[in-house]
Amino acid sequence: MIIIKIRNYYYLIVGVLGILFAVTHAWNGHSVVLPTLDIKSMPMETQTVFTYVWHIITVENLVFGIAFIYMSFQLDQPKFRIAAWIIISILIVRLIVILGVTAILDVSALTDTIVDSIAIVIYIALIILGTIKK
Repeated sequence: MIIIKIRNYYYLIVGVLGILFAVTHAWNGHSVVLPTLDIKSMPMETQTVFTYVWHIITVENLVFGIAFIYMSFQLDQPKFRIAAWIIISILIVRLIVILGVTAILDVSALTDTIVDSIAIVIYIALIILGTIKK
């Protein structure tokens, strides 16, 4: 009988959230955002770039989720700390880009980023808690 023991509940929670973020990002893209790109005035190249960038973020969230679920079961937690900090760095840069681009293009739209920003900050906080767990 194989017994699998969760070594880091923070990483497990973050992993599940990462997969949930991937699913909701894909769902939002296919049901709301990407269909609006199908307009005659937008060049096909622009539609293509927007679509693949959207899917890159979806897959990135999925990979982060799978990685954290895997890491949550590993016995040697300190070995995975660097991976967690690299993902934290990516998420911080992602948040800076979201806020920066929004502020540059339409500062009044910053209020529309509140939910996403809070989700990213909570996600980062949970990862940090996972890295300091003994």
